[in-house]
Parts: sequence; structure tokens; C-alpha cells
Amino acid sequence: MPAPLKHSPLDARHRALGATMGAFGGWDMPISYAGAGVVAEHTAVRTSVGVFDVSHLGKASVTGPGAAAFLNDCLSNDLGRIRPGQAQYTLCCTGDGGVLDDLIAYLVSPDEVFLVPNAANTAAVVAALAAAAPAGVEVVDRHTDHAVLAVQGPASAEVLDAVGLPSDLDYMSWRDGTLDGLPVRVCRTGYTGEHGYELLPAWTDAEAVWDAVVHEADRRGGRPAGLGARDTLRTEMGYALHGQDLGPEITPVQARVGWAVGWRKPSFFGRDVLLAERENGPHRASWGLLALDRGVLRGHLPVVDGGGTRIGETTSGTFSPTLGVGIALALIDTVAGIVEGDEIGVDVRGRTMRVRVVKPPFVPAHVR
Repeated sequence: MPAPLKHSPLDARHRALGATMGAFGGWDMPISYAGAGVVAEHTAVRTSVGVFDVSHLGKASVTGPGAAAFLNDCLSNDLGRIRPGQAQYTLCCTGDGGVLDDLIAYLVSPDEVFLVPNAANTAAVVAALAAAAPAGVEVVDRHTDHAVLAVQGPASAEVLDAVGLPSDLDYMSWRDGTLDGLPVRVCRTGYTGEHGYELLPAWTDAEAVWDAVVHEADRRGGRPAGLGARDTLRTEMGYALHGQDLGPEITPVQARVGWAVGWRKPSFFGRDVLLAERENGPHRASWGLLALDRGVLRGHLPVVDGGGTRIGETTSGTFSPTLGVGIALALIDTVAGIVEGDEIGVDVRGRTMRVRVVKPPFVPAHVR
């Protein structure tokens, strides 16, 4: 029997707004809200501001003498490239080069790092790091110590200014602030491709922070946004979703996130296997697909060449509200010799939909 779904500290707020709820990573989370819907919420983020509850994301602390150096021997990216007050996208890989999870690491000091992994993978990441930790370094799951709100869109800085939170941050940097006396960690990052922030208040302070931020977003033509819009926004950017576009069977080399690997580091989980794959070339690689025919692309659809031979599979797919066409990410066999601009096909229930091979993002990003 499956475990009961967990609930965000903002669950009552979502239900009061008439949200359509759905299971995601073991949590019951808002997909979209009454009176709006995915397209309206997506458009709000691209044109004004959207507020997401992403408290299902994990949180963990790694503390003790040399905590950052220890993590740098485990996670893929090079923590030595950033300084305290900055954050970094990184991967926790498996010994055979797969991706246990992708996460954000907040560097607090040489002896403290705060991690934000994906919801369903938090326990596995904590267990993997704890098993490798030396004496004196403690890895603690803090999943329900903090909520996470994402404030995303061109008006996001105005919203933060209005509630008294710091907005003048460089991309992938963070600062601790307060909202009406409540401590909130603010990081200039997100998963939409727009200028935006992620806010980490205490779990018990989430409702007060949500109310203040949503009020200011509403004044600027913005709105709450659910995980449906979060998915269409990130797919337009070509951002990988763990469990679909990368995972234990999909390496960072195949998923084209090798930029999040410190290749010159002497140690990280899966290093030797990934170095060999990078040197020899992967047997498949991720591409963007832009539909040339009407229809919606989804994940797990066969990708075929001009002769109808299967050469890969879509990993994510959706309808792009910005472009008004179907888009997808796909893993395509390298032996097929596909290059950017090629016209190939996707088998959608027996009908071949024509698509063009592109390099994401599908629409311009405004994150920096």
C-alpha cells in the first residue's frame, strides 16, 4: 500500500484558492488554480510575476570541520568555484555515472553547506552523503524545517522590495533577510528562465510569507502558479527534470549537463565512469524537438528518422504557451548522426508528427 501523500505547510491556502491538487514526489501539491489555469499562470510568469509553493523540495544541512571540502569530493560541480553567499547547481551521481539527484548547494562557510534536493530523492541523497561523511561532519535531513517559495518573473524584484526582502542579488547568490521580523533566506535562482528568487522561510512561517508575497504579486498583475506552469516554463528553457531527462540511467553527459561537472576535480561520485564516457562520447544525447505539425508532444514517445527507424525517445514534452506549438526533450542515439536543424519525426499513437531538432532553450532566457 503506498504511503500517504505529504502536505505542504501551505496546503490550506491552496485549497482556499480552489487549486487542483496532484501527487508529485510523494507530496500533494497544487497543479493549477481556479480561475486561472496552466496557460494563464505560465503567462503571468513570463510577463509579470508568479508565486510557486515548492516546499516539497528537500532541504538538508552538511556541517562540521571541512564540510564544504567533503561535499566537493562527493558532488559533481566544483564548490571551490564559489564563495560563501553563493549557490551552485550540482549533481549527486552514482558510482556508475547515473544521477541520483540534481540539487542546489548553498555555501554558508567552509564548515556549512545547505542543500536543496528534489522531493523524492532527499532521503537517498542524505543517506549517500552520510555514508561517505568523515567523523565530525554531520548530514541532516531538514525537509520540514523550511518551506520554499519561488517568486519568478519580470516583476519579481518589485515584489521582494515591497515586502522588505533583499532583491539586489547577483544570479546564484543568496542573502538572509526578514519579512515582518520573520527570517527568510533569499536566493536569486529558479526553474523558469525568468528573473526570479527562491525564498526559504521556516516551515511554520510559510503562510505569513506566502500571504505577503501573493498580495504584492496580485497588485502587479501576477498570481499564484502551480506545478503545471512550472513544468511548461522549465521545458521551454530545456531544463532537465530528474526522473525524466536525467536520472540513474541517464548520465550528465547524455543529458548535456556536463557543465555542472568539475571535470578537473580529483574526486566526485562516478568520476571515472563519467570521464570515460566524456572521452569516448555518449551513445545517446539530449536534443530539443520543435513540432512542425499540430499536436502535443509527451514523454516516452518513439523518435524516428526520415525512414521511420526508431532512433530515440522523448523524455519530456508539452505544449509551449509562449510559442503556441508542441516542444519536447529527447534522448537520440548518436549513431543516427542527427544535427541541429534536421527534420525527423515523433510517433504519436501511430501518427508521425514532424519535428525540427533544436538546441534549447526554446525561448530566450532572462535569468542573468
